[in-house]
Amino acid sequence: MEGKGKQIRLTAGEISQLWLQYLNDSSSICVLTYFLEKAEDFEIKPIIEFAIELSKSHIQKITSILTEEKHVVPYGFNIKEDVDLTAPRLYSDSFVLNFINQMSKVGLTTYAGSVGTSVRSDIRSYYIDCLTETMQLYNRSTELLLSKGLFIRSPSLPNLEKVGFVKKQWFMLDVFGEKRPLVAAEVDHLFANMQRNVLGVAALTGFSQVAKNKDVKQFFIKGLEVGNKHIKLFRSKLEESKLPAPMGWDSEITNSTTHTFSDKLMMFYTSGLIALSVGFYGTAVSQSPRGDLSTMYNRLSLEVQMYAEDGANIMIKNRWLEQPPMASDRDELVRKKNHL
Repeated sequence: MEGKGKQIRLTAGEISQLWLQYLNDSSSICVLTYFLEKAEDFEIKPIIEFAIELSKSHIQKITSILTEEKHVVPYGFNIKEDVDLTAPRLYSDSFVLNFINQMSKVGLTTYAGSVGTSVRSDIRSYYIDCLTETMQLYNRSTELLLSKGLFIRSPSLPNLEKVGFVKKQWFMLDVFGEKRPLVAAEVDHLFANMQRNVLGVAALTGFSQVAKNKDVKQFFIKGLEVGNKHIKLFRSKLEESKLPAPMGWDSEITNSTTHTFSDKLMMFYTSGLIALSVGFYGTAVSQSPRGDLSTMYNRLSLEVQMYAEDGANIMIKNRWLEQPPMASDRDELVRKKNHL
């Protein structure tokens, strides 16, 4: 039993989280090291260095756990193969700081989920440590964004003066095109999803400029079309309620077309952004009572999933998609045993 000298085996949930985190952190080391190499702002550099330190410590810990459990360690990404540190600057320091801030917010959600899916005490302790460290990264990056006037706040709403209760189905349904004002949760999701798409479009713009493979470049261009369409829809919903929307990051991308990141690394990052979009849209559906919003999110989620399939096909074709841990194929084992 656990705690009596022998660890219990890792569950499927624990293995999948460790495996995916290894890929994420190995890719982050490549991207963040490049960001650090190009950084000029002396206040932003320590934030990037701290983020790199966290990713490196995670890689060491996960490698130790998987090796001890006799699981293969993922191949992942490395600086030698997946980034050219001598390439010109592609993104501004302001973009990098916002990128780290957004990724730390994603990390908070991911690590909290990992704690919830972990059974073994050492794995739970590890993810609690990851959560605590990521809170520090989020706080440091947020404070710096605030001090530089770069933090983009979601809209404010009037004070609620008295308790009220919904009296009509009109609150939930879009009757004859009439729409009630947005509730706070709907505003928050529209703003946050637009903000994430704005940042994603900026990232894909840079990727499309430096991609080598023709299919990969076209994939990024299609992603820009999808992202800009979603941004336009979110903006229109906010503007219907006379609420402000976040601005784009186009000016924070340089004109560099020099090979910077490997196509494999950029495809992995884009696939990750796609997966996050599906998750965030699903959450928005569950917390957006207005019928037109849930319909919109469901439609956009399907569009994103179809785009994800295109990306998966490109990665499989180029042997970039590392196979995750899988259950045993019992039928195949039987066929091998009986030479069928």
